Amino acid sequence: MKLGQDFYARSSVTTIARELLGKYIYTNFGGLLTAGMITETEAYEGVIDRASHAYNNRRTNRTEVMYADGGTAYVYLCYGIHHLFNIVTNVKDIPHAVLLRGIKPVEGIKTMESRVGRIFKGAGFSDGPGRAAKALGIKVIHSGMSLTGDVIWIEDKGITVLPDQILTGPRIGIPYANEHALWPYRFLLSNRAE
Repeated sequence: MKLGQDFYARSSVTTIARELLGKYIYTNFGGLLTAGMITETEAYEGVIDRASHAYNNRRTNRTEVMYADGGTAYVYLCYGIHHLFNIVTNVKDIPHAVLLRGIKPVEGIKTMESRVGRIFKGAGFSDGPGRAAKALGIKVIHSGMSLTGDVIWIEDKGITVLPDQILTGPRIGIPYANEHALWPYRFLLSNRAE
């Protein structure tokens, strides 16, 4: 079942980040369907979070999409190379977001291999936000797109993820955020390689 607006519009970005684990993200670009089970996420809590692009109510051309309704794609370029895909959450003008950090490919693997430039051999193929977005074909041009349509969407396939199957830890690669980098806002399926 495709996740609807109500899933994304909730106020707790960490709850949403945890609950996205075990869900399936789909992309359909030009008839090329790919999908992966979400195995790792990272939450960003908007204006109070130094690690967030919207910290202190920062609004730029790039970050304005973070202030959209929950269920919107926020994609930005990191180091001029990696397209990083985020899921905007909460309601309009509250810029929470969840970074997709990893997926386990389940559909369209040949297409993913072509995009990534290597053969899928299991764990590591699409771990990391840049690799996950690349495998799914998500780019900056998709920023602002609704996640309730038929191009990028997330489905709940009824998989139950128990609390003891989730590893929680600090976020990665954001030393500029000081103590906020240490917030336990990164969530990872402990059995993601299975």
